[in-house]
Amino acid sequence: METARIRLSLEQNEIPFSEDLPEKLNIYLSLLNDWNSRMDLTAVTEDEETVDKHFIDSLTVLRTGLIRDGMQLIDVGTGAGFPGMVLALACPEIRVTLLDAQQKRLSFLKAVAEAAGAANVTLVHARAEDGARKDELREKFDIAAARAVAPLNVLCEYLLPYVKLEGCALCWKGPALKEETEAGRKAAHLLGGRLEMPFKSTVYGRDWDHMILPIRKVQHTSGQYPRKAGTPKNKPLGL
Repeated sequence: METARIRLSLEQNEIPFSEDLPEKLNIYLSLLNDWNSRMDLTAVTEDEETVDKHFIDSLTVLRTGLIRDGMQLIDVGTGAGFPGMVLALACPEIRVTLLDAQQKRLSFLKAVAEAAGAANVTLVHARAEDGARKDELREKFDIAAARAVAPLNVLCEYLLPYVKLEGCALCWKGPALKEETEAGRKAAHLLGGRLEMPFKSTVYGRDWDHMILPIRKVQHTSGQYPRKAGTPKNKPLGL
């Protein structure tokens, strides 16, 4: 895809961006297409849809004012790097940790970071529940983010243990958010979080019903959470 097309999409969606971001995203897109032919990174294979659904949708958070210079952000279950790698490229002044349970995905992200010049990225190979038990990661981040990972109540247990007091978890959600809100609110309360008003993650020319839900960290997370790997998914909180 031409860099000019990516630049136009950023402008149409009123995303603040540096002069070199379109070229960096084009490098990312090229590597994604190359690696995706050999391993399952994304089901989206059309360039324009990849730009809108993965890149622009990730970057809509920059319209909210929630991401500020100097912040530490962790993307839990980053997969192919959405939203974490995209935000790292767009915001070189923040530090981004990309955590995933599959080493092959991290190998891909290492290639992207090197090719696109993302010096602000750290890669961590771990399950979400195991990473949050590490002293160097627990309650160390201003933002813990996840996109298309799990229902809201499960996401709360994955994300909130990483968030420092007054920081927040950011959950990219679709239409299911309405059904997940009540259980998510209960789970967040158990984990020291409080749901805030969601932001619309609108993308120009698309009729997707996407939202970004902030969950503010108001109390320390109890040492009993997260539970052992697999338990949050199999026995969700808040039900």
